[in-house]
Amino acid sequence: MSKKIEKMKVKKQLVKANHVECHQKFQARIHEAEDSMQAQHLLIEALVDEKDSLLQTIHGLQEANNALAPFDDDWMKVKKQLVKANHVECHQKFQARIHEAEDSMQAQHLLIEALVDEKDSLLQTIHGLQEANNALAPFDDDWEEEPEEEPEEEEIEDIPPGEGEIDDE
Repeated sequence: MSKKIEKMKVKKQLVKANHVECHQKFQARIHEAEDSMQAQHLLIEALVDEKDSLLQTIHGLQEANNALAPFDDDWMKVKKQLVKANHVECHQKFQARIHEAEDSMQAQHLLIEALVDEKDSLLQTIHGLQEANNALAPFDDDWEEEPEEEPEEEEIEDIPPGEGEIDDE
């Protein structure tokens, strides 16, 4: 029986050692869980603090926005006035360019009319001078051209093939 008792003691010691090891592992896991929970708790506290800070910021911005709302309406009125003034200025510049172009076209038209009148006057003077000299006016419809003399054609001798010499030098 002593062997059985010894086996039982060894088995009891192994069970106890196994139990102690499991207990230690379990305690380590509990400590890990507690550490993790503490870290999570700190993280949650930090997130809550950040959320409160963000809410305060939002509240402050809403108050500032509400305080600035009348200024926004004024700003929009000023902006519309500036846009309208800019449009009017551009329109005036465009109208000025149109008037300049019209004035330039009118001046060119007057210049063309003066040149045509001067040309007519010069043609009349030429015609008058030609009549005074009994010459034909170059612009009359009765202008006659002298017939051109046709040059006399030279006769070319027919040279039978093989009789003429070609000098390549």
